Amino acid sequence: MAAAGALERSFLELSGAERERLRQFREFTVCGLGTSGAAPGAVKYSESAGGFYYVESGKLFAVTRNRFIHWKTCGDTVELVEESLDINLLNNAVRLKFQNCSILPGGVYVAETQIHVIIMILTNQTVHRLLLLHPSRMYRSELVTESQMQSIFTDIGKVDFRDPCSYQLIPAVPGLSPHAAASAAWLSSDGEALFALPSAAGGIFILKLPPYDRAGTVSVVELKQSSVMQRLLTGWMPTAIRGDQGPSDRALSLAVHCVEHDAFLFALCQDHKLRMWSCKDQMCLMVADMLEYVPVNKDLRLMAGTGHRLRLAYSPSLGLYLGAYVHAPQRGQFCIFQLVSTESNRYSLDHIASLFTSQETLVDFALTPADVWALWHDAENRTIVKYINFEHNVAGQWNPVFMQPLPEEELVIRDDQDPREVYLRSLFTPGRFINGALCRALQIFCRGTERNLDLSWNELKKEVTLAVETELHGSVTEYEFSQQDFRNLQQEFWSKFYACCLQYQEALSQPLALLLNPHTNMLCLLKKEGLSFLLPTSFVDHLYLLPEEDFLTEDDTAISDDVEVARDVVCLMKCLRMIGESVTTDMSVLLEMNCYNLQSPEKAAERILQDMIITDIENVMEDICSKLQEMRNPAHAIGLIIREMDYETDVEMETGFNPAQPLNVRMNLSQLYGSSTAAYIMCRGVHKIASTRFLICRDLLIFQQLLMRLGDTGLLGPGQLFQAQQEVLHRTAPLLLSYYLIKWGSQCLATDVPVDTLESNLQHLSVLELTDSGAPMASLFVSSPQTIVELFFQEVARKHIIAHLFSQPKAPPSQMALNWPEMVTTVTNYLLQLLWPSNPGCLFLECLMGNCQYIQLQDYIHLLHPWCQVNVGSCRFMLGRCYLITGEEHKALQCFCQAASEVGKEEFLDRLIRSEDGEAASSPRLQYYDKVLRLLDVVGLPELVIQLATAAITEAGDDWKGQATLRTCIFKHHLDLGHNSQAYEALTQIPDSSRQLDCLRQLVVVLCERSQLQDLVEFPYVNLHNELVGIIESRARAVDLTTHNYYELLYAFHIHRHNFRKAGTVMFEYGTRLGREVRTLRGLEKQGNCYLAAMNCLRLIRPEYAWIVQPAAGAVYDRPGTSPKRNHDGECTAAPGPRQVEILELADLEKECALARIRLVLARHDPAAIAVAGSSSAEEMVTLLVQAGLFDTALALCQTFKLPLTPVFEGLAFKCIRLQLGGENAQAEAWAWLAANQLSSVVTTKESSATDEAWRLLSTYLERYKVQNNLYHQCVINKLLSHGVPLPNWLINSYKRVDAAELLRLYLKYDLLEEAVDLVSEYVDAVLGKGHQYFGIEFPLSATAPMVWLPYSSIDQLLQALGENSANSHNIAMSQKILDKLEDYQQKVDKATRDLLFRLSL
Repeated sequence: MAAAGALERSFLELSGAERERLRQFREFTVCGLGTSGAAPGAVKYSESAGGFYYVESGKLFAVTRNRFIHWKTCGDTVELVEESLDINLLNNAVRLKFQNCSILPGGVYVAETQIHVIIMILTNQTVHRLLLLHPSRMYRSELVTESQMQSIFTDIGKVDFRDPCSYQLIPAVPGLSPHAAASAAWLSSDGEALFALPSAAGGIFILKLPPYDRAGTVSVVELKQSSVMQRLLTGWMPTAIRGDQGPSDRALSLAVHCVEHDAFLFALCQDHKLRMWSCKDQMCLMVADMLEYVPVNKDLRLMAGTGHRLRLAYSPSLGLYLGAYVHAPQRGQFCIFQLVSTESNRYSLDHIASLFTSQETLVDFALTPADVWALWHDAENRTIVKYINFEHNVAGQWNPVFMQPLPEEELVIRDDQDPREVYLRSLFTPGRFINGALCRALQIFCRGTERNLDLSWNELKKEVTLAVETELHGSVTEYEFSQQDFRNLQQEFWSKFYACCLQYQEALSQPLALLLNPHTNMLCLLKKEGLSFLLPTSFVDHLYLLPEEDFLTEDDTAISDDVEVARDVVCLMKCLRMIGESVTTDMSVLLEMNCYNLQSPEKAAERILQDMIITDIENVMEDICSKLQEMRNPAHAIGLIIREMDYETDVEMETGFNPAQPLNVRMNLSQLYGSSTAAYIMCRGVHKIASTRFLICRDLLIFQQLLMRLGDTGLLGPGQLFQAQQEVLHRTAPLLLSYYLIKWGSQCLATDVPVDTLESNLQHLSVLELTDSGAPMASLFVSSPQTIVELFFQEVARKHIIAHLFSQPKAPPSQMALNWPEMVTTVTNYLLQLLWPSNPGCLFLECLMGNCQYIQLQDYIHLLHPWCQVNVGSCRFMLGRCYLITGEEHKALQCFCQAASEVGKEEFLDRLIRSEDGEAASSPRLQYYDKVLRLLDVVGLPELVIQLATAAITEAGDDWKGQATLRTCIFKHHLDLGHNSQAYEALTQIPDSSRQLDCLRQLVVVLCERSQLQDLVEFPYVNLHNELVGIIESRARAVDLTTHNYYELLYAFHIHRHNFRKAGTVMFEYGTRLGREVRTLRGLEKQGNCYLAAMNCLRLIRPEYAWIVQPAAGAVYDRPGTSPKRNHDGECTAAPGPRQVEILELADLEKECALARIRLVLARHDPAAIAVAGSSSAEEMVTLLVQAGLFDTALALCQTFKLPLTPVFEGLAFKCIRLQLGGENAQAEAWAWLAANQLSSVVTTKESSATDEAWRLLSTYLERYKVQNNLYHQCVINKLLSHGVPLPNWLINSYKRVDAAELLRLYLKYDLLEEAVDLVSEYVDAVLGKGHQYFGIEFPLSATAPMVWLPYSSIDQLLQALGENSANSHNIAMSQKILDKLEDYQQKVDKATRDLLFRLSL
């Protein structure tokens, strides 16, 4: 790393962050306090500026750390701004306008107490005192954690400017000079506000305001040299004014030094004398003649002083210092004194030094106990700032401050460049033009047009482009232009606007005052618009920038202890200066273009040297060669310079604050230099260093080419040439390119990023587990355009630098003080170290990646890659991320693969593969590939995932876990892309069986969801057949049958492999589940088809193998991994015992198929039965069919399953009963189910009713389905009689023919005695031969016919029933009728018997 700067003899100026949106001043008008008769133009004062630093601004843990106030006055207006380098202050700018008054130059003073900040303002008519709350009292805690805070000016609107405590008119005191420009104001120890103004007679008036919180009167006193004080009484009427002074004694500059209970007022007067008063005693304590210290003072004594200035500096250890600037024509002199007091309170001045200057116009100067800082304007109105140490500088040599130059007046535009782009780039390059200059130029250029100047940087750029283009097009009078004419016209208008901007830039950059912070040694220049900061330079930059005349006074020992080496370095820097002055703009552009286009800078330097030799009119080369002869060892001097400029280091900074530090210390330090202003200053300092060092390296490279040329000509020895070539030349080019890269980054603007892009980027970083590497924070983007280096400083670098600086403090934190020159030098050096391309860390690249600055990151790596071999893998990885975002996926893949070779060698890649859970893969590269594969997966690039995983397989080697992971990844993404064959191939190569099974399961699910079943069925599944079947069966039994149909897939799978029995088993199980789970018509239709498919499968097998195993009833649920089943009480049910295996043959399947068809018939006829039909047994189906009126189907089902027909006949009989007893609605409904049954056609002469048809259907069934015991007639009659329905004649007649005795018993059962009597009577007659054909009796009673019989038991029961009620004459009559019939029957039986016996006896 480069040295911090052993020779910090000079400073350089950096403008503040004024390129942002114009500062928003809140305006307040102080009305009616001055005298309206005093016209504003009557007294004209020049613009002035000043500032105030809080007492604790240099303390590390103070609320007011790095916080200050500065102001500018112009006419009747004062602009007050509070700045902070640590936090962004809100409402920090106010503009106060005092009507009818003019503010005195330097008439603003600020003091602070523990509670308030007091602002004292003097105008030509009034004095004002404004009380604002102190920052330490504005916040609840001294610990400030926010990045934005309210300024003390936030509540200035609450101040009552007309309150008598806040202002006072300056009384019309005789002798008070109306044109006095000098003034002073201070706060006494009692809280009084005192204002000092010189009088025309040479005295000093002091106006005293009482303390703000106490009542009192305003008083005015006059201090006179005669030590007599004259009080002016209340009402401002003087009683006596005595004086022995003349007008030449009038004070030109006033200064106050406050002690415990007094204040010393110093006045440097027109008579060149310095006077000191005690404000407490109202006495003149000392008079000193400044001309005594001026060598030639005869002429000065004869003229009044005009430009004298006085400044004070106090040191608790050294006392009070006074600095007096004595102005003389063509020259000036600073006299430095130390105030010395004796025991008798007599004071004198101890002359310390007299410092001479040839500058003409002093603008301001500042004094410290060691230095004098001075600000001049030279004869050409250029700003000059210098400083000198008045104690140790014996030669009286002023040290320079290198001022920030104005932008170049003329821009060089090449033929291949667009003038508009060139001018816009120059106007809006960070650090060139301030916003105010551009806005004012825009107003002038757009005269007569109202423009809103409250614009952001990008909006202003659009407005400028629009304004110039509008003006250009408005001047065009011809319709046709040649390209060259339009280019010339374009260049004319843009150069006109550019010149206008230059004028305003120059005017607004004029400094008005110096602002020195004695607590931190920070020095600022207050300008007409904004402010700039002074930063120390390192000795290399100092020697390069130092003017030629100042080289003579350089102390060689400050460069090196070896005088010869120091002289060689000085000679070398002189040579480089001469080369730099000879390099033209075209030559400089050539080298920069070579750097940007990745061409060799050595070749460019050689070409530039040739051009310089050709165009060397002033013999610069000869002067350089003569200087070279004075150098003893050029290579050693070059090496020393290169070492000082090289920031390469192997030491890495801490990544965070020391956890051993207290929390409040860490949080307080985290805010240090956290404001956008500080970030801009630090980064502009880096830019300035990089720009200067780039020029040094450029000139050094040309100088080395010259050395080589001179070596060829023999002017240098071959040993020296070889050393220069080998050790120096090859180090200079990388150094040049490093500074070019940093310079480019400090000018490259960051891009505003949309929120959705930030969120997407955060998601990608979380996948990579890099969310801490520069992750964006929304609060850090400001309205001004940030460069990428500023973004890096605010987001990442500042935290690392501050943590490193304070990781091991040398003193207790409470005693640590901030020194601006040291801190800014250290911070910029560490920032350069973090930005240095060849250092091992790559935080800068991470920050760009984390903040979505992809275009900038690509350009940076493009500029870095060819020559820098550090962090190659990290750069390739980040470049790959950029390509991902910009849509160049294949380039991204190539970069990711290239980065893999550097895994394990670079810190970033090691951090990338570090796992959060601490588990590391066996191979770092495999872990790297895993991270990249995750990233590509999140981005949604499966093809790249496959390619990268395929490439990574070679890295896995014998690591079967890594192989399994990668092949699983390949399988997954082939499957996602629809590459089914490649997915299957990857599946078969997975070495881990559990992963393979998971992938196989995923393959089944995905292909089923895509309906790509043919691929799924046709894959060979070598060694995976059983696993696949198990997966599909498990899926089939687990998922809803209505959404996924894995059974059909499994059926197709078995059919494809000619495993018909398994196919039949699958379809039978499918049909069974359909009936149980899918209670829809479609489900019943599919059930029937399933059974048909199962039958077909068995028919394709030889009969002895045509059987399947009945699926278990619990097969759907009893799967491995399912949760245990519980009863209603929540207890686990007992595990089922072993089930008996049931074998189903083809006949069984045919019966199930028939049942399924019947279910479907029922469902189509009665949709309400669908819910219960699917899983109903044959017996249950008979009942359902009977209920639905499908009697034909029910009978067919009973016959198929060999079930009794009784339920069918009973059901039909019941429907007949309902029809007979029902009304018209029942009749209408009956036709629907009657139509579903096949009725025999009967010719009838009248229209049949539904009841008739139902009875006819029953009659048909009884005739068709006859059984041996006439069971169906019996059940029908039972059903009719049980419902009290009389039997129809046809049924009686029918049953009489088959079983009259049973009919009698039924009559008796239901107590139908009369019908029973009639039946017995008819039956006896039929036996006897009368109507025997109606009872099915083939041969009635006769001696020749077979034997006949009567149901005597039933007849006896009938007679007994009739005889039980003897009082009933009807019963007695019917009983008698039966007895008569029986008697007749007995007689005929007796006769027939005798005849038979007779015949037998023959």
